[in-house]
Order: sequence, then structure tokens, then C-alpha cells
Amino acid sequence: MGRFDGRIAVVTGAARGIGLGIATRFADEGASVAVLDLDEGQAAEAAGGLATGQKHVGIGCDVSDSVSVQTAVDRVVADLGGLHILVNNAGVTRDNLLFKMSDEDWDAVMGVHLRGAFLMTRAAQKHFVEQKYGKVICLSSVSALGNRGQANYAAAKMGIQGFVRTLGIELGPFGVNANAIAPGFIATDMTDATAARVGMPVEEFRKAAADRNPVRRVGFPEDIAAAAAFLCSDEASYITGQTLYVDGGAKLVS
Repeated sequence: MGRFDGRIAVVTGAARGIGLGIATRFADEGASVAVLDLDEGQAAEAAGGLATGQKHVGIGCDVSDSVSVQTAVDRVVADLGGLHILVNNAGVTRDNLLFKMSDEDWDAVMGVHLRGAFLMTRAAQKHFVEQKYGKVICLSSVSALGNRGQANYAAAKMGIQGFVRTLGIELGPFGVNANAIAPGFIATDMTDATAARVGMPVEEFRKAAADRNPVRRVGFPEDIAAAAAFLCSDEASYITGQTLYVDGGAKLVS
């Protein structure tokens, strides 16, 4: 028996990184998973690599576009037979100091993180409310507490925390739990690209990040997936509107 046997989960931005880690964990625990990503080919490839024994699908979706979102959710329900779990993970960065940040830098980050979470959750909640059951996870970040060069990203990620608090209030009476996970430094292609951008070797960049938290290691997608698996399980049915920092204790010393 898997924890998510018979459950259908949607994970956005799941072709790689944290999203793929979460999708993999859910599939390993028995869920049928819809991998959503901007590129349908990459989404399908990721879905094809998930645990066998249940059906998975890869769907192209621009989470900042309402028509694309509704089409994707409709496809999930038609192809997999329902919807029980939504993980709003899709994200982008457009880092720059405030005086250098363009309108497009601001709008792109807000569009994917905040508008995307709103559109996906609005489309999914109809199914959740009708069946009196649903789990929503939104990805926040330790950057929500403020981070140089990330005014757009920090604002979006703190907005996510307010968003899930409100979802907890509005959707709790209908059997829906909504929470956020705020990762610290997670070793992914995205953070490796940041290392390249600042001219540091990846291992040196990761070590510097590890030295800034009490557990003295960086996080991995599996760490976030473990937290998501718990918060989306029935064991966590009395938890809603919360933000869980999964950061090796970095928040304690920041």
C-alpha cells in the first residue's frame, strides 16, 4: 500500500529540479502524476521516467495563461480520471538590483509565481470542493524574507505565503488543505546556473551555501519532496495555511 494509492497529483514545473523530485516521490508512493511544464515534450519525457504501475501524463502548460491552465486541468481530469493534489512549483528568476530591474523582469516573475499559483489553484479547487477533498502545496522560498537583487522574487514568494493562509481560511470548510514550503538552498540546475553567472565553480558555490546554515549541507530536491509528501498526506489533515521552511536552519541565523 502506498500513501497516495488512488490519488491523482498535478505538479507544475516538474520536468526537472524540485518539481521532478516531488513528482517522483508521489509516483513512488502510488500516485498517478500529471507533469506540467512549459515544454510538453520535456514534460512527457519526465512523466515517462516515473514509477511504473500507475498512469502518468506530461502536459504542456503556461501557468501564467488562464486558457492554458484550464485546458491543462481539463486534460488531467480526462486522462487520469480526477484530481486530488496540486503542487504549484513552476518558477523563474529574473534577478537584478532594483534600479536595474525592468518592467518585464518584475512581470515575468509575478506572472509565473503568483498569477500561476492563483490560476492553477482556482482551476483545481472546483474539483476539490465538489469532492470535499484536496491538497494544495505552493512553493515559497527563504528569499521571501528579503534577498539582495531579488525584489521581484522575494515579493512573489512572500505573496505565496499570504495566498496559502487565505486558501486555508476559504477552502478549509470544504476538506481542502493548503500549505507552502519555503526551501533554502537546493542543489538544482537553476542554482548551478547561478554559480556560473557569478563565476564560481559549482562545488565551491554549494559549499559556501552549506556553510551558511546550521546543518552544514545544501538541500536536494528529495528534501523538498519529503516535506511535500507529508503535507499532502492524510496525516497532515489538521495542518493548513502554514509555511514550512526546509532550509537546514538558515532562517534561524539569517
